[in-house]
Amino acid sequence: MLEIIIDEEFERILPKLDEQTYAWLEENILEYGCREPLVLWNGILIDGHNRYSILQKHDLPINTVDMEFDSRDDVLIWIISTQVSRRNLNPLQLSFYRGLHYNTDKKIQGRNNQFVQENEKPQNEVFQSSTAARLAEIYNVSHSTISRDSQVANAISAIGEISPDVKMDILSGKTHISRRQLQELSTSKDEDISAVVDKIKDGTFESGKTGAIGSGEMREWEVQFSKMTKEFRHMLRDYAKDDDTESVRTALKQYIGMLEDLYKSI
Repeated sequence: MLEIIIDEEFERILPKLDEQTYAWLEENILEYGCREPLVLWNGILIDGHNRYSILQKHDLPINTVDMEFDSRDDVLIWIISTQVSRRNLNPLQLSFYRGLHYNTDKKIQGRNNQFVQENEKPQNEVFQSSTAARLAEIYNVSHSTISRDSQVANAISAIGEISPDVKMDILSGKTHISRRQLQELSTSKDEDISAVVDKIKDGTFESGKTGAIGSGEMREWEVQFSKMTKEFRHMLRDYAKDDDTESVRTALKQYIGMLEDLYKSI
């Protein structure tokens, strides 16, 4: 019998299926069989963890296919690409996977590029920028989005080192934490991250609180942005009461388009 190895790092990268989706998958396999083979790398399962548990549970035959990769990092990128293309992921999951892809790709390219050395900072910055630009094109997002995703991935990975369960709860949406807070955590000390994990566990963590990790004060642009958003909301409500709501909708649509263009350019 083929021995299949479960690698905890690879398994924890993947979001858990909810009970309903898992039950549907189990019912489908029992009725029609497992039509997709499990994917292995050096005997390690890299795709099909849910299918594998169901096949084991019901003592069903297991078909596998082997793939070759140069390193664990290459496997990681393949897993990320496969999951992003296959699953209906929420925005935070997408952000996490894009950031993880960038961080891992950066490591691989850094090893392969003999010209990028730790003490050659200018060259290294250009190299990292080109990696972010390439992934931005692949995922159809802005260069700066990839950079922010990198911080999100670092924070969630650091949380996962302390508590895999909290990490999974964050990615599934069960636990709410803002991207701003995750970006703050990406540069925080280990004890600060542990403190946040403890607060999440005991239910005292405040999601979305500005400066939750730092000083607690809002920056000037955040104050102005919050003020502008409130004023804009009140103005829309007033104009939406008029009879000519179609014109308001058209203007709002144009404004949204302008904001989207601005977002992509940041």
